Amino acid sequence: MKRTARQVEWALWLLVLVFATLIMRSSRGQIEQAHAAFVYILIVLGATAGGERWLGIFVALLGFLSINYFFQPPFDTLTVNGAPDLLALVAFLATALVANHLLARARTEAERARRHAEEIEHLSEEVRHAEALREANRMKDVLLASVSHDLRTPLTAIRALAQDIQTDGSRARSHAGVIVEQADRLGKMVADVLDLSRLRAGAFTMNPEVNTAEDLLGAAVRQFAGVPDAGRIVTVIDYTRPALLGTFDFVQSLRVLTNLIENALRHSPWSTAVTVSVVETGSSLSFQIADRGPGVPRSEQQRIFEPFYRPNGASADAGAVGLGLSIAKSLAESQGGSVAYADRPGGGSVFTFEVPAAAQELVETLT
Repeated sequence: MKRTARQVEWALWLLVLVFATLIMRSSRGQIEQAHAAFVYILIVLGATAGGERWLGIFVALLGFLSINYFFQPPFDTLTVNGAPDLLALVAFLATALVANHLLARARTEAERARRHAEEIEHLSEEVRHAEALREANRMKDVLLASVSHDLRTPLTAIRALAQDIQTDGSRARSHAGVIVEQADRLGKMVADVLDLSRLRAGAFTMNPEVNTAEDLLGAAVRQFAGVPDAGRIVTVIDYTRPALLGTFDFVQSLRVLTNLIENALRHSPWSTAVTVSVVETGSSLSFQIADRGPGVPRSEQQRIFEPFYRPNGASADAGAVGLGLSIAKSLAESQGGSVAYADRPGGGSVFTFEVPAAAQELVETLT
């Protein structure tokens, strides 16, 4: 269909050229060569503007021949009488071709500007869509925060009643311990949801200070004192070297480490150890938590830090709601650090928690 429209365009302008030539030919004694040249240039511009560049060039060549044949003595022949006549013909052709080129370039620039405007409009729509998604995400976080606050009150009441039952001498005492345990579990879940909402909303306050990696690692291990899995935690740190200093929020970094250690203990066999180590790598302190669990399939490695993520095949009640890794990553990034996953050689997972190392000058001063 496009080819047919092009053929129609060519036929139309050729008919215009023929019609104009016939009219001027019938009045040849009353018009001058310059008048004919002016008419043909107008036809060239019309053909270029309404059709395409090559149509304009073809019309210009036909106009050149028509002027020579019909309107330049000797008439009705292609013979050129002298240098002035040849110069006039060349001037017409040059003028027509230059006009054709300029108009064709203007059409190209106009088309480019139109496409650019369409791209800008498309990008504007995408920006508006992204802003709408951000607003929806913000509203979701506000809703989660509101629900979390509303749930805290009944959970506190449940725990208080359960503690009263536990101190009573009735038969309900055996059940009270379970109630307290479950209330603590629900309270932790609510706290995690609330903290995740605050992190996403940028309302979480960080207080980075200079601390030692050894203190942070020791505090993390002590968090598991009395837990049946505590004996599986193995720390690896070189105490013969100067203390490793970093700039991080101690409380929130402790939470990151405990979340990562708890995750490793949950997903690795009872007979295997979870190794926690720390080294200085360039401008960062790198804590590594390594386990011998099943690892993470490559297809899911990009999703493990998403809120409420559960591995494929996990039961609906696996003891966690899937917020630990997401919170750990958000807490790390909020203080200029990072959390990353890698497969462990020989099987298992390695989670790396990095925080900025303290400046070397400060390390030398403190040590």
